[in-house]
Amino acid sequence: MTTLTRSEIAPDAAQTMVAAALGHAREKGWDVAVAVVDPHGFLVAFGRTDHVAPAIGDFALDKAYTAAMLRKSTQSFGERMASSQTLGLGVAARPRLMTWGGGVAVFDGRACIAGIGVSGAQDFEDIECCQSAIDANGFKSG
Repeated sequence: MTTLTRSEIAPDAAQTMVAAALGHAREKGWDVAVAVVDPHGFLVAFGRTDHVAPAIGDFALDKAYTAAMLRKSTQSFGERMASSQTLGLGVAARPRLMTWGGGVAVFDGRACIAGIGVSGAQDFEDIECCQSAIDANGFKSG
């Protein structure tokens, strides 16, 4: 075989995910930024609440990037890195890899089609926003 067929999130679906995550955050009174990247880590959609701090957008993007690149949540990645001092030191030298909770890989069937990252609230609240967006769009989290 000389070619691969891959699936990735459509821009309209990514925008819908951002809107769902922001809607969930607004209902809870949280100020967040939301980023959705394709499975290669490139930004597809972004949004933020009105009063979120500027740096939070970069955190959300890095969380989404990490989840998409590793095909797993940033929370599980962080737990793995914390299990070994040498792993933790190694990840510190890697740009863009984020070990804070709030990045989730997005699956359609068995294919990782995106990563979503939410930042600005507490880790478990960021994760809740991600899961709300994934559920609202009929995808699965990884």
